[in-house]
Order: sequence, then C-alpha cells, then structure tokens
Amino acid sequence: MKKIATLITALFLLVSCDESFDINRDPDALPPNQANSTILPAGIAGLAGAQGAYYALIGGFWSQFWTQNTTSNQYKNIDQYSIGTNDFQLSYTAMYDALNDIRVVKRQAEAEGNWNYYLIATVLEVEASQILTDLYDAIPYAEANNPNILQPKFNSGKETYDLMIADLKLALSKDLSTSVGTPPGKDDFIFNGTMSNWTKFGNSLLLKLHLRLTEVDPTLAESGIKTLINSGAQFLDVDAAMTQFEDAADRSNPLYETDRRQLNTTLNLRASKTLYLYLQENDDPRLNKYYGEGKPNNQGDFENAASGLSLVTLYAKTPLYFMSAEESYFLQAEALVRYYGGAGAKQKYDLGVAANFAKYSAATTVAPLTDGIKKADADALVAPGGVYEFPSTGTEAQIEAIITQKWVASFPGNGYESFLEQNRTGYPRESALPQTDENYIPGQFAISVENVTSDVFPRRLVLPNTVKTRNPYAPAIAKITAPVWWDVN
Repeated sequence: MKKIATLITALFLLVSCDESFDINRDPDALPPNQANSTILPAGIAGLAGAQGAYYALIGGFWSQFWTQNTTSNQYKNIDQYSIGTNDFQLSYTAMYDALNDIRVVKRQAEAEGNWNYYLIATVLEVEASQILTDLYDAIPYAEANNPNILQPKFNSGKETYDLMIADLKLALSKDLSTSVGTPPGKDDFIFNGTMSNWTKFGNSLLLKLHLRLTEVDPTLAESGIKTLINSGAQFLDVDAAMTQFEDAADRSNPLYETDRRQLNTTLNLRASKTLYLYLQENDDPRLNKYYGEGKPNNQGDFENAASGLSLVTLYAKTPLYFMSAEESYFLQAEALVRYYGGAGAKQKYDLGVAANFAKYSAATTVAPLTDGIKKADADALVAPGGVYEFPSTGTEAQIEAIITQKWVASFPGNGYESFLEQNRTGYPRESALPQTDENYIPGQFAISVENVTSDVFPRRLVLPNTVKTRNPYAPAIAKITAPVWWDVN
C-alpha cells in the first residue's frame, strides 16, 4: 500500500511524456491556462489511484464481494471490522493530495473564465468529496486545499452536501460556448475533452447526491430530483472511466496493482458466499467472470474454511470507473420509481443490467476474455419470467431490485458505493442467520464470523489519527459502527 504514490505518478506518465505535462512545476506559479493542461492529468490519476486501490479494497470486503484468504493476514483487520485510527491513513492523504491538483485547476479556470476546465474540476472535486464525506462524515471542504489555511475547518456532512450541490449547480450553469482558453483534449483522461459527457456526469452526480438524502431529508431529495429531471437534464449513458492501464508494473488498474502485483500474490482475496451464492442461485453467468473455480468462503471465516476456495478474478487493464453507465441508469431508475410512479423505470433498470453484462462480452476491454457473455444471456434474466425481471408493482420491491443489481454491478472496484447504498436503503437485506445455516438466503449480508463490533455492521471509516493530532478542528473520533448523518435506517 505504501507504493501508491509511485503508482499515481506512473499512471500520470502512462498517457504522455509531453513536456507540457511537467508535474514538477509550481502549480500556483503557472502561466494562464497551464494549470489546466498540466495539473489536471495528475489530479485525475491521483483520484484513480486512491479510490481504485484503498477504497476499492475496503468496499469489496464490506460489500461482501470477497473475504480474506484463510492462510493470509494482509486484510484481516478489514474483514474483522477492526480498522482503527492508524490504519489506511494513506488513503485519506492521497485523496486530498489529488484534490489539491483538482482545486488548483478549478481556481485558475474560474479566474480565466475557462468554463470547460471549471466544470471538469468541479465535477471531480464533488465526485471525490462525496466519497470522503459518505465514508467519514465531517470533512474539510470549504477551506480544504487552500495554501493559506494549514488547518482547515471541518464541514459537517450536511454542510458538505449543501456545498457540493451548490458547487455543481454553479458549474453546470456556466455557458460552455463562452469558455475562453485552450479546450481540453488528451489531458482529459476520462472523456478526452467531450464536454457534453462532463455535463452528463455532473447531472448524474447531482442526482446521486439528492438520492442519498431520501431517508434523512425526503423533501429536499424530491424537490432537487424533480427540478433536475423536469429541466430535461441528460445523464451519463457512457462510462466516466480512466481506461489507459497497461499490464505492466505501476501501470495497471490500481486494485490489481495493489493486491496482485505489489504484494506478489494472487491468493489474498477469496470469494465471499454472499455475492457468490447469489449469482449461483440465479444462474448468473457473471459468476464465472468474477470468481475462479472452487468454493466460496463464509464471510470472515478464517479458521474453518475448506480447501479449494475460489479466487477473486482481477485484471490489469480493467478501467477505473468514477461512475459507470450502469450506475447512472440505476440512479435514474430509482428516481423514477420514487417520484414519477415508476414510469420509465423498467427501461432504465434493464439498460443498467445490460450495460454491466456488456462489460463481460467478447468485445470487452475490461478483461482479456475468450468466452464473453452473450447479450441473450442478459436479456433472458430481465425478460418476463426471468429471475431479474423488474417488479411490475411495489415501490419497495422495485427499489430493492434496483439497488441489488447496482450492488452486483459494482464488482470489483466500486464496492464502496454499494456499501454506502446498503447503509442508505438496507438492500441487500441483512441476514439474521449465519451463512452456515441451511436456511441462509443467498445474497443477504452476513456478519463477519470473526468481528470486533459485537455483531454490528460497519457504517463508516475512522478518521486517521494524523488528522486528529494535526488539526484542532477535527471532530471527535467516531466508532466504525456509527452511522453518518444521512444514514437513518
């Protein structure tokens, strides 16, 4: 994990060695427009490295995609819900290091009237901050990455949400046709300068932020979502992803690089029964794409597992998804169910399932597959009578179907999102039975066999001790089982 800085730098250099991408220059002393093309690539790569390594690992454990190998100890603390103030400090630091680059771009773009880069930077700022505040609750936001403020004040989770929503709305309101300066191009690792996709990404993030409020502030959630949808806003129908990875040291997908290459082992992550049995029960062909041969392991069972445990399948070239097309479709489907009587929700739901299956087709760039899933397989699952058919009635039944498929589609690298969605909605459901019980229902979340939380699921990450000791504005350390502000279930 300590090689993440090397990984981030390598990701940056992977795309171009052009001298215009000199990351050793002082970003605050760059001439006009140079912060945009020079610093933006480093910021994008930095966010990809932090999210795709640290948080992807934790999210995969807590979304119960995988569990720790019985003969390994690398991630046992995550599996046991025993992350403390001295664990995973680098993830927090790496996120804010990358956000510093993004905010340099934002400040210069705003000063110049370069609304293209201003929108890009704001969307990335909110995307990363949403992950941080949803995992830690209170975070520095308004004063974060300000060179004149060494000890930024923490904004509460609600304050951060209000600020993120306001920032996104402002950036999306800018007339991009009046943007000055050089337009983005190859320095934009995500959309290669296609600004219509950045607008869709911003709208999709705004939709996500309001959906997070459905339980804690349903009035604001409904008004925000209806205003957005009724305005005719367009949402992502393509992946917001970094795709430039190579099967080479320090140049591969961050999760693959961190777990497989840097640790020099393929044995750490084993299939959790939770997702494995759900896919198996429903004859879902993604089972053989997510996991290798063998048996799944009971969630967090380090002592009693049989031999021949199934390994988690990871690939070096898998893109890093800041937001996938399927996540966008599922967000839209939930909004339509909650606030529009379900009109059009089935279409968005079906598109979400199909988009995820397409990633494992024969033509995919996600992995070097020779036996890709056929489109007909996905179509059959959501067709009338199929196990994933969208429920024709029942708001809760429809929401459960949407969130469950979002969970499945978050594998492997976006498990932190499905973990957060489970906290918000309660889906997938939590099992009252251990996975060793013959009546255990496949797909229900199960408490880790060996846990330190008295059989209570984790709800957040613990603020790093280095932050607490260096910043007097840092809030009191909360327990890992304490819900964040919007988690009222």
